[in-house]
Amino acid sequence: MIFRLLGPFTVSGAPAPGGPRVRALLALLLLDAGRTVTTGRLVDGVYGAEPPAGAANALQSQVSRLRRVLPEGVSVEHSPAGYRLTGAGPEDVDVLRFERLAQEGALAGAAGDPVRAARLLREALALWQGPALADVRDYPYAEGQAARLEALRLDALEGCAEARLASAEDPAPLVRELAEAAAAHPLRERLRALQIRALAGAGRQAEALAAYEEVRGALAEELGADPSAELSAAHLAVLRGEAAAGLTVREPGRGPVRQPGPEPARGPVREPARGPVREPGREPEQEPVREPARASVREPGFEPPRPARLPAPLTEFVGRESEREGLGALLAAGSGVRLVTLVGPGGAGKTRLALEAAGRAGGEAVFVDLGAVGRGEAAGAFARALGVRDTAAPDRLAQALAERPVLLVVDNCEHVVDETAPLVRELLAACPRLRVLATSREALGITGESLLPLGALAPLAAEELFLRRGAAARPGFTGHPRVAEVCAALDGLPLAVELAAARLRTLTVDELADRLGDRFRLLSRGDRTAPERHRTLAAVVEWSWSLLTEEERTFAARLAVFRGGATAEAAARVGGVEPADAEDLLASLTEKSLVERAPDGGRHRMLETIRAYAADRLPADDPAPAAHTAYYLRLARTADPELRGAAQLDWLARLDAEDADLRAALRRATPADGLRLVAALTPYWWLRGLRGQVSGLAAELLERVEAGVGVGGDDDGDDPGHGFGLELGHELGEEYALCVLTSRTGDERRIERARGLLTRRDEPLRQPFTAFLWATSVGPEARLPVPDDAWSRALDQVGQGHLALVRGESETARRCLTEALEGFRALGERWGTATALEGLAALADEPLPLLAEALALFESLGVAEDVVDLLLRRAARYESGGDPAAAAADRARATETARRAGLPQPA
Repeated sequence: MIFRLLGPFTVSGAPAPGGPRVRALLALLLLDAGRTVTTGRLVDGVYGAEPPAGAANALQSQVSRLRRVLPEGVSVEHSPAGYRLTGAGPEDVDVLRFERLAQEGALAGAAGDPVRAARLLREALALWQGPALADVRDYPYAEGQAARLEALRLDALEGCAEARLASAEDPAPLVRELAEAAAAHPLRERLRALQIRALAGAGRQAEALAAYEEVRGALAEELGADPSAELSAAHLAVLRGEAAAGLTVREPGRGPVRQPGPEPARGPVREPARGPVREPGREPEQEPVREPARASVREPGFEPPRPARLPAPLTEFVGRESEREGLGALLAAGSGVRLVTLVGPGGAGKTRLALEAAGRAGGEAVFVDLGAVGRGEAAGAFARALGVRDTAAPDRLAQALAERPVLLVVDNCEHVVDETAPLVRELLAACPRLRVLATSREALGITGESLLPLGALAPLAAEELFLRRGAAARPGFTGHPRVAEVCAALDGLPLAVELAAARLRTLTVDELADRLGDRFRLLSRGDRTAPERHRTLAAVVEWSWSLLTEEERTFAARLAVFRGGATAEAAARVGGVEPADAEDLLASLTEKSLVERAPDGGRHRMLETIRAYAADRLPADDPAPAAHTAYYLRLARTADPELRGAAQLDWLARLDAEDADLRAALRRATPADGLRLVAALTPYWWLRGLRGQVSGLAAELLERVEAGVGVGGDDDGDDPGHGFGLELGHELGEEYALCVLTSRTGDERRIERARGLLTRRDEPLRQPFTAFLWATSVGPEARLPVPDDAWSRALDQVGQGHLALVRGESETARRCLTEALEGFRALGERWGTATALEGLAALADEPLPLLAEALALFESLGVAEDVVDLLLRRAARYESGGDPAAAAADRARATETARRAGLPQPA
């Protein structure tokens, strides 16, 4: 061992050389030995929050001093990405060796090999000769790293103790070791459970019971918490005499546990929800009946907007089998791990590994893709993935997840980590049965987070991946002597290997190997960690990009303006090519692994890193962004009237698929086009319950609109529209009003301004939803010029019918609602039809058939609020008719529907 950081800082057995800053710099480089550390990170680590002027030059001077005192064969290498310590591998640094041994030991324990686990973890713990980073603790980076390493040490200590108990070692020496650790960490429950087991195994049952009482009292007094399930199980085992037989608390599938800070904050500890306990020979109790056994009422169970399922893989899984098993152990029931983050550079295969492990974990899994979201939109992505309507409030998300044993796979966190981390922490705290598997280029930084770093594939695994993908690209390919050379030059990065193998369609392996020398110089030197510029992956994509024709490059750069993928028709419009040419170009880019095609063949998308690279190569004056906005404005306007007709469901599904790009178009649009897009999308957002999620975008658009027309802080009190330009007042006043309603700011000045712009119109409203939304959001306004289309006439009849119901005018109500129903049925519009049926049910002697039909229509649309209201109304009718079982079933369905959609629970 050359470098020791776990205790006194020594180099080759002697105190670390150089001054304090030189030693701090060396320690920081050693923590990532062999990998590049960015200049910014080194400056922050050595100089803190107030670096000197010319900090980069000052750092370079410290590096020069460090080079002079390093052992022979060890140096510091500089590149544009930062600095890298060379000549010292992971086995030369005690921290890195400890981390490797600890991980291998944990995996051995998870695989059911306690003897090997105990040996590896003992070896890992023996490397500690004192507190980690003790001699550089005054520097900013040291405290967090030391806390991380101490948490790893405690995990290793617990894992070693568990392995030793499972391998039937003499527990007496272990009792002494665990007593010392328990004295330092008296509230660490897993540690205390192991101490109790060891005491009982040594025949000291009375001391084991006393230890339990001690920690139980401390938990109650200091934290107000009950003992965890693991601690309680250890106590029960002692009482039953099981611990003396060497039984352990945890399942063999237990994997490594939390890696950050020393002692996580605790709330009251609750056991996971369990099914009913059955006594031997006794049959389980029957589940309560959830649906009434009625032949006259049959409708499908309600399914609100479905949670996002795991995407199906397009290729077989190759090369990370050991990581998959380790991740599976972490995700296993009973492991105690609730948050795992896969971290690593772009292209390392984080998403694929996460999906593979989640698919094998069993149970409910929901996929949250953050790759297409912008700042301030992370919570909305969670809401959409979970099927929560109309809001992204954390308490509503938690309500949708409460008591559900869900695995949430949160992908591409790095660009919104500041928003994602607090949200994940809040959800984990509120939902005891929730587990989260995240992928990111940096840790979320949450207490309790287990990190699983992904870097290069092992050499044999990288070669196997190349062979599999190469055989797919060139049928009959079985290998080549230079494959290992190609994979080594690509640093074993999965995406780089796959892109290289794809080129076997047009290049030989010899040609590949010869070209890698110049094009991948950074990769060949192991420079994989420059997250600010994605340097390693950029080199991979740059190489693949250089093999495209000029036409393909232009088209690929234009394709990068899409955020959620594109149909061939959309790609042709935005790419400025004929449809047949777009099909050919997409096929070519798919073959060259720059574009993925969905399994159904309908959409094409770029990997996010490739999309970002392509976007950087789009000229500033290229027409694609404007064409993208124009395309989606045209799409939204085309969809608008269709949402009030027989094709309603088809167009809702179409807009669902385009949601990410519709939002991107809204962010990019001019103020005038932005208002037009909001107006066209208003019915979609209403029917899908998305207004709460887009309110922030609408508010931002209002700021741009008002800045553009020079509206000040106060309007003229006698003229609510005063200060608005001619175009806004006379051409886009209705669109402005819809934007105000969508923004939900509650700004009275804006509401009055919008009222003035609407009521001074001479022509009818263009958007039939405007009057309805104004009435439901602000209140009825008789002066609004309602349009005279069939849908608006039917909706007006519904409104008149419900007012007549309130006034007790039954015949008028029946006439108006019947006319409305006929109008909506003629249009084939489900929402209006269901609304009219709901009103007529209040007048019918036999309302159940009408309610059943309305319920089925609302369910087909996924309108959770209306489904809940209707179920509760039908439950009341069942109850008054003497059918309490049917009433209870409908109330249970209403409660479950509200919970899954994140709505308030019905009273």
